[in-house]
Amino acid sequence: MHHARHFMQAPNRNPPPTDNGNAPARRAALAKIIREQAVGRQTELVAMLRKHGHVATQSSVSRDLRELGVAKMGDRYVLPDASASPSDFSTLRQFVSARFTAGTNLTVLKTTVGAAQSVAVAIDSARWPEVVGTLSGDDTIFIATAGALEQRQLGERLFAIFGR
Repeated sequence: MHHARHFMQAPNRNPPPTDNGNAPARRAALAKIIREQAVGRQTELVAMLRKHGHVATQSSVSRDLRELGVAKMGDRYVLPDASASPSDFSTLRQFVSARFTAGTNLTVLKTTVGAAQSVAVAIDSARWPEVVGTLSGDDTIFIATAGALEQRQLGERLFAIFGR
């Protein structure tokens, strides 16, 4: 029994790699890779980061992409436009194709494939008082409002921005 207990408490000789102390450097390298190359898969980003000397896993890359505000447009990752303010929708207007309501609390925006997350992030960043929250997929955004009045206000705002 003594041997079994010792076996159960054996130290992990191969702990998973961590790079938490160097996350800012890894994110900077990740941003540089995305800026300079067309990359569409997290596994590719993991490999490229490792070639540049950064410890990376798929989950750390996923967190870094979220932290950097990276979106997927079509088949590649793109960084948010640094020159555009979060409430500047002029660069996103081209991606919104339709707007409609579902009930009295839900507005739905249809976008081109891969653009929904970028548009939803811009809406969230704008902190419009009528918006309770957003949920985005690949080409669809659900925007929740508190009620019918807020939904109408949102509809007017979206029409003014997107013309839809």
